[in-house]
Amino acid sequence: MGRKDILAVFLLAILVFEGYFWERGLSTQVTYDHRALVIDGKRRILQSGSIHYPRSTPEVWPELIRKSKEGGLDVIETYVFWNYHEPVKGEYYFEGRFDLVRFVKTVQEAGLFVHLRIGPYACAEWNYGGFPIWLHFIPGIQFRTTNELFQTEMQRFLAKIVNLMKEENLFASQGGPIILAQVENEYGNVEWAYGIDGQSYVRWAAETAVSLNTTVPWVMCVQKDAPDPIINTCNGFYCDGFTPNSPSKPKMWTENYSGWFLAFGYAIPYRPVEDLAFAVARFFETGGTFQNYYMYFGGTNFGRTAGGPLVATSYDYDAPIDEYGFIRQPKWGHLRDLHMAIKQCEDYLVSADPIQQPLGVNLEAHIYYKSSNDCAAFLANYDNFSDANVSFMGHLYFLPAWSVSILPDCKNVIFNTAKVVSQRNIDDVAFARNRSVIEFSWASSKWSWYKEKVGVWGNNSFTESSLLEQINTTKDTSDFLWYTTSINVNENIKLGLAEDVYLVIESLGHAALVFVNKRLVGFGYGNHDDASFIFSEKISLNSGNNTLDVMSMMIGLQNYGPWYDIAGAGIFSVILSDLMKNAKENLSSTEWTYQVGLEGEFLGLDKINQANSPLWTQGSTIPVNQTLIWYKGTFVAPEGKGPLSLNLSSMGKGQAWVNGQSIGRYWPAYLSPSTGCTENCDYRGTYGPFKCQKKCGQPAQILYHIPRTWVNSGENLLVLHEEIGGDPSKISVSTRTGQEVCAHVLEADPPPVDSWKSNLDFRSQSPEIRLTCEQGWHITSINFASFGTPEGDCGTFRPGSCHTSVLSVVQQDCLGQQHCSIPVSTQNLGDPCPGTPKSLAIEALCSA
Repeated sequence: MGRKDILAVFLLAILVFEGYFWERGLSTQVTYDHRALVIDGKRRILQSGSIHYPRSTPEVWPELIRKSKEGGLDVIETYVFWNYHEPVKGEYYFEGRFDLVRFVKTVQEAGLFVHLRIGPYACAEWNYGGFPIWLHFIPGIQFRTTNELFQTEMQRFLAKIVNLMKEENLFASQGGPIILAQVENEYGNVEWAYGIDGQSYVRWAAETAVSLNTTVPWVMCVQKDAPDPIINTCNGFYCDGFTPNSPSKPKMWTENYSGWFLAFGYAIPYRPVEDLAFAVARFFETGGTFQNYYMYFGGTNFGRTAGGPLVATSYDYDAPIDEYGFIRQPKWGHLRDLHMAIKQCEDYLVSADPIQQPLGVNLEAHIYYKSSNDCAAFLANYDNFSDANVSFMGHLYFLPAWSVSILPDCKNVIFNTAKVVSQRNIDDVAFARNRSVIEFSWASSKWSWYKEKVGVWGNNSFTESSLLEQINTTKDTSDFLWYTTSINVNENIKLGLAEDVYLVIESLGHAALVFVNKRLVGFGYGNHDDASFIFSEKISLNSGNNTLDVMSMMIGLQNYGPWYDIAGAGIFSVILSDLMKNAKENLSSTEWTYQVGLEGEFLGLDKINQANSPLWTQGSTIPVNQTLIWYKGTFVAPEGKGPLSLNLSSMGKGQAWVNGQSIGRYWPAYLSPSTGCTENCDYRGTYGPFKCQKKCGQPAQILYHIPRTWVNSGENLLVLHEEIGGDPSKISVSTRTGQEVCAHVLEADPPPVDSWKSNLDFRSQSPEIRLTCEQGWHITSINFASFGTPEGDCGTFRPGSCHTSVLSVVQQDCLGQQHCSIPVSTQNLGDPCPGTPKSLAIEALCSA
């Protein structure tokens, strides 16, 4: 063997050796004990956040995940949506927004872990809870219970996803990011309804999951009877009082609601960050080691993915990253600081169980010791109203009501949940009208339209001698079902000729347009909590034959509750009533003709290939405020790289498409109740979804997200199907070019968490204001800067009686920067009023 051969063999050996250790280095072992998940032999404190891949687009996944990582997350959680991955039995789809493998790999590239909640029941305010509609039509099937037909299909899909992940080497033991998997979802909330079969189903689901050999732990959320080795976890607004069902399992929180979902006809819910941070800190204080925000980014229910009934298209959830992908401040920043503070305590939190120490009424400490003189502590005041001063280990501490202070050395407070020092966005609505928004509006002459026929429109209609349930009839191929019958006053109706009578229609939901003799007589609808409704209207019938056409509408299939899969929809009773003559005529069992869907759907009017069809009418005056009409227009997207917002406040109810892509259902005509809202909700005390609401008396949603990748540089096609009447000439499309930010920090505030060092006394460090723009934007102007006693709030700051202008200092440090920091101290800013407590307030503009 020559020298070259020896060298080649030597190099090959090195490559094989390095490859062997590279593969082993990538492989990760995940187990658990009573304290925490154990990753490669080390207990871990993990912060997680929910991002559902179909609620955004692949092009922005990396940016969302990057922002999540910068916000202090270790794990990204997502459901898996069976109905879109297997729309037809045996036919799978994993492309575009539903490319699950690409999403998981994108998380891995960012260096984060994945919790894959396979389910396959998701809930998630997602259509049919994530189950495919074809499952419903298997004869004899019953969902989520001991039913062989259902279990066979569920096991098949679980295996499909697990095997897909294995094929792509995505489980931790294969070098992938998946460290957790979930089977079922919140079954404990409905298990009672299924009796003994429900209990058997839980055991079967657990055994089935474990048999798939993922090599990572499985969890069941809200499942007290989850059998070993499945970890039962908590979901809710607070989980500090949760205890696992076995002393060998860690305390885990899989859904910490950052806000709440939005429904048409309801006010907009939000959750103050002080309360959210309090809940998280209390959880880790009391022994938790894994918590997940539901949602960290909520996104958008594109198309007909929204569940029901009446869940809105926006799934913003008041999350730390808003529907459009912008960071929501101060929620994102305050939680980032909290995560960093908890990380400072990680070695203590995983070393031992906490020791509880009472400090007074509604006051307590939890202490984590590594040794007798080395500890970290959490001090909690869980009183709803009263602040407190407490003594702990020889020192005095001030605890605001409903707050937790974190002390990584049992001495110095580096974070208090009620003290928000992170920056705020002045324009917290992503597309509020301000100087950072550019807009495109239509002229009425640019629109074309197509008027839907009322009632039966095609030769695929059919007749039955009774009222049919809607879901079983449409099979969810469309939101719409026409119910059509004739009323012959002379022959069939025992009422006086041409007399006024009442038409009473009872429906299981969700909405209906009613026409008599092809003329609209009214619109009935339910709400999210009760989709059923009764329509009652006085009508006039002609002598002889009359037509009754009812357009019944679905707004998302039910996604939650016991036996939710058999919840019905559509009309179940039609009665004519003459109150004067005390006479009634029941039309429910007469002959009805049915037409599934709209003619415009059948013709494909939402598709790009129909944009130049002669079906469309164009004229100088666009018809407005008409029912069942299609509109078509074109627009040029405002310049920029960011997402777009379609303002549909002038429309009634319908669906919208951009370049053939559905951006979802709209319903701005449905106003929320006029009372029950507050713009400044008190964070103290237990939170619930209706505690903090805004926009009372207004539509739940008027702005609709258009991903930038869905539009072209030239003209773009917008198609609307308007159901109850609106004016498309007032629609606009906008994008954001910047944001206004502000911050207000006291000279005595704790320093930023990332500057805290255990070997330094934090009192020797200065707090600071940190301003950060979205990536691609920079600070272009400082609109206000005052050190002293500035008054007002963000957006309305003004100098106080003690004031020194620090504009030049802030400009020097911040202008042209994506982010900057200003120490809040008299040494840095001067002292306009010695002996007076001072603060620094800044307002700035970020733009491209």
